[in-house]
Amino acid sequence: MKFLDLAKVYIRSGAGGNGCVSFRREKFIEFGGPDGGDGGNGGSVWIEAVDGLNTLIDFRYQQHFFADNGRPGMGRQRTGATGDDIVLRVPVGTEVLDEDEETLIADMTEVGQRVLLAKGGNGGWGNLQFKSAINQGPRRANPGQDGVERTLWLRLKLIADVGLLGLPNAGKSTFLAATSNARPKIADYPFTTLHPNLGVVGVDGVEFVVADIPGLIEGASEGRGLGDLFLGHVERCAVLLHLVDGSSGSLIEDYHTIIGELNAYGGGLAEKPRVTVLNKVDTMDAEERAFLKDELEDAVGAPVMLMSGVSGEGTEAVLRALRRQIDDDRLRHKIVRKEEEDQPQQEAPWQP
Repeated sequence: MKFLDLAKVYIRSGAGGNGCVSFRREKFIEFGGPDGGDGGNGGSVWIEAVDGLNTLIDFRYQQHFFADNGRPGMGRQRTGATGDDIVLRVPVGTEVLDEDEETLIADMTEVGQRVLLAKGGNGGWGNLQFKSAINQGPRRANPGQDGVERTLWLRLKLIADVGLLGLPNAGKSTFLAATSNARPKIADYPFTTLHPNLGVVGVDGVEFVVADIPGLIEGASEGRGLGDLFLGHVERCAVLLHLVDGSSGSLIEDYHTIIGELNAYGGGLAEKPRVTVLNKVDTMDAEERAFLKDELEDAVGAPVMLMSGVSGEGTEAVLRALRRQIDDDRLRHKIVRKEEEDQPQQEAPWQP
């Protein structure tokens, strides 16, 4: 399934039905009077965050969403039927923006969250509503209210606990494939991931979600490459995992390139907790490891971990370091009921 994180949609709520002008005319009833019913309300347009979706690909093939109009009122005091609502189902983490792509209308951050985007028009009154002691035979009715028409943008920001950062070919996809069931593209030649990948990793009885963000390049925050399209996905992450390629020959410049793009992008990315890892240490000897680690720690100003996604060396220690940075309410605890396992299971009473 193709990943799509930005979509433009056109919505319109239903118009209300017109009121009815009608009079009761029955045999042997001398004073009938007005009996025109009201029009029905138009349908509304809602948006709802649902589970099981992680892309906006459905909105590539359908961009127009129109709710049903209300039915007009009829005689015998019959009210018109209300138009059916329409619901746009989106993945959790979707932002609803106005046509200017800046004004935030709604942020769908929880499963089941439901927001009204366009309310349906009210139905018009029938002539029965205008009956009074002075005007006992009104011949007027109100038209239904028009629906609301809007153009909106849907922008998906993945809700992941950990965001992977690094230049292209820093080993992000390899790390995700080594620690989770995700299967991003991996090859022995330089290339960059074209769309984010999500993987669920587990350590010490808990699980959390890791997002492989496409590789950033210098100038990504200004629109170069694909990085500016996907930097928004790391805004919701609790911690950032910055992988630095130890075999690149310019690891200090590589580190400062990513940090510079985080600062230029804004959104609080530079202030997020960050774990810096020197990757691909399987290609180095002990002396080279120590030298590059000291050099990178001087640039970072904080401890640097060593890891190799290919051999698996240091991956569990990195996962534990990430787990300590994630809030407990975001961790998915594996249910292990020791008390129930330790207690002897009682046999059910015999039944005929």
